[in-house]
Amino acid sequence: MKQIITGKAYVVGDSVDTDQIIPAEHLVYSLTVPDERRMYGRYALSGVPGSVQGLPAGHVPFTAADAFKSEFGILIAGSNFGCGSSREHAPFALRQAGCQAVVAESYARIFYRNAVDGGFLVPFETRVRLIEVIETGHELEIDSAVGTLKNHTTGKQYLLEPLGDVAEILKAGDVFEYARRAGLIEA
Repeated sequence: MKQIITGKAYVVGDSVDTDQIIPAEHLVYSLTVPDERRMYGRYALSGVPGSVQGLPAGHVPFTAADAFKSEFGILIAGSNFGCGSSREHAPFALRQAGCQAVVAESYARIFYRNAVDGGFLVPFETRVRLIEVIETGHELEIDSAVGTLKNHTTGKQYLLEPLGDVAEILKAGDVFEYARRAGLIEA
């Protein structure tokens, strides 16, 4: 996990579910074959309804139709992000698209654990309703050590909730590397 995470914001609303993050029809690609794995980046967030893709304007795709990576590195979401079915492909797809972090008011627990345990991205939480004050395309900077998100477009700064114990897993890279380093499993 990097201390400083920078990128353009991509804003979605409340209760974005795993079927919207990576629709079932795109779960046919192998996670181990590089040419197939990159398809997850292409289809990340493709199930989000157009009117709420890239708020406040809407109809802004997360990944361009001919691309495998998104120009947006930080996802800003409302409450209950990642609800729905247990699908570790969801945080994986966001990471494949180039998303480094999600900042949401709250998460579905299974998405949060999949994001942390797989080391796919950093799931920050905030008490501020950022989807009302940050717009898609704003330039953002997260300082994970201090727990702040700075909007370079507006000059405003917001507090993030501490990551707590999951910070050590994210620093290790994933839950298995953390367990190896902690002596919980053999190397």
